[in-house]
Amino acid sequence: MMENNRSPIKKAVALKYSSENKGAPILVAKGKGNVAEAIMKKAKDNGVPVQEDSSLVEVLSKLDLDQEIPPELYKLVAEILSFIYRSDGRAKQQIRKRSNE
Repeated sequence: MMENNRSPIKKAVALKYSSENKGAPILVAKGKGNVAEAIMKKAKDNGVPVQEDSSLVEVLSKLDLDQEIPPELYKLVAEILSFIYRSDGRAKQQIRKRSNE
């Protein structure tokens, strides 16, 4: 039996959420391979925190674009949003600290 040395195909999704919006976060991008790499690059280039969770990406990638996440995924996505808000807060603190030096 031969061992498969290929790395798994990278997948990525992007969610959009606005506190003014009364609905749930919406899937705005998804892809694998080069498209996934482009999604990740765009996020990083725009200072958007990236959370890597392959099982959540697998589930979210089954949704249609512009579809709200279903209620059964609220808890998982809330954990991701919490990570993003914490990361954003830390980034702002670092920027303030640098500007005061």
